[in-house]
Amino acid sequence: MNKIFFILFGLFSLILVAQEEKNNQLFLPIGSSLQESNMAKYALDSVQIFKEVDSIITNGIKNKAFPGAQILVAKEGNIIFHNAYGFHTYDSIQPVALNDIYDLASVTKILGPLPAIMKLVDEGKLDLDIPFSTYWKPWRRQKDKANITLREILAHQAGLQPYIVFLSKTLKNNGRFKKRFIRKKSNNKFKNQAFEGIYVKNRFHRKMYRIINRSEVSADKKYKYSGLSFLIFPELISQITGMPYAEYMDQEFYKPLGMKTFGFLPSTKDFTNKIVPTEEDTIFRQTLTQGWVHDENASLLGGVSGNAGLFGTANDLAIIMQMFAQNGLYAGKQYISKKTMEEFIQVQYPENDNRRGLGFDKPYLNNDQFTLANAYPAPEVSATSFGHSGFTGTFVWADPENQLIYIFLSNRVYPTRENRNIYDLNIRPAIQQIFYQAFDKSKQHKP
Repeated sequence: MNKIFFILFGLFSLILVAQEEKNNQLFLPIGSSLQESNMAKYALDSVQIFKEVDSIITNGIKNKAFPGAQILVAKEGNIIFHNAYGFHTYDSIQPVALNDIYDLASVTKILGPLPAIMKLVDEGKLDLDIPFSTYWKPWRRQKDKANITLREILAHQAGLQPYIVFLSKTLKNNGRFKKRFIRKKSNNKFKNQAFEGIYVKNRFHRKMYRIINRSEVSADKKYKYSGLSFLIFPELISQITGMPYAEYMDQEFYKPLGMKTFGFLPSTKDFTNKIVPTEEDTIFRQTLTQGWVHDENASLLGGVSGNAGLFGTANDLAIIMQMFAQNGLYAGKQYISKKTMEEFIQVQYPENDNRRGLGFDKPYLNNDQFTLANAYPAPEVSATSFGHSGFTGTFVWADPENQLIYIFLSNRVYPTRENRNIYDLNIRPAIQQIFYQAFDKSKQHKP
């Protein structure tokens, strides 16, 4: 009996030692998956970091920048900081949890259609430098769009209109819905659910496409951010792949990457995670928006779009951003070629004062020469870094040079999108800067 006990005890000790060694190992194989770690492994002053982050977040909540927020930071594939703050709403009932699901808003652009586009470029099914009308045929009949390239579109250099409010097409002068476009109950012609009790005509997306196809293009080719093409990318991806866009993304990226809650329409799935609410909508839904996409254009497409519509946790986001930072490689699988990844994260038109990559946002040109107040994002990020922000208060950033991933999640649009203190207080870059400066300090103190 004693012999069995000592054998079992010895095995248990070996497991503990193995786990400890695994947790202590900082330097991961190239292209590996993320692992949990801590700031002490990098000799960072965790007490000071927590103090500084807490101060900024507390000030943000106090000034109604957001009711709660969540931050995740990974270095070299090691998650060293993941903390939740505040509550879902200002009534302080539901605390923010680390596995909460957020409406990612425009972060969807780089985590939805963009990986698909990169993969299709890899496969030779899309070319960045021939007219986009080669693939999106209605543009062949539009003189001002016939020769626009996919490169120009993705770099926001095409002169497309920034935004079209399609919701206005569905409303009467008295603010009520036009029954030919919106119904309260679903039927064969109204299957696309935008919200509880709001169903959109099946063919409404065609009307949206026609309006985009006929929209004016600026003759002056300079940087102008536009989300219009991201409304049509899902249809294009479906046409090329022969699969529904959301299904294609699940099959090719989200599921094999191990992103557990990532995707569209979370309220239709059986997640135990809480979904953070967005806005008390007084125009469209007339109630609190939660579990349904906040962006009206994505909503009118049934919640599945390329401009918005993705929901996910901080851990899900860290996985795909780590894959990007590792040149398309994650857990030993190459999702996007290194060549394509490097092409997409490069500034495309610096001569036109355009900082953008292909789909990806980039730091301001000469960002390292600015103070925090004038930089975007933090001035310490490398020129190779990239990411995107979302209207709901989300922000993701990857820095391959410093091997740093930064995720900031909040619902700054609660209770209203008029809340702009997240920008006015410069909260997201300020927190990002804390970690860069901490790493710099740690390097300086190394013998």
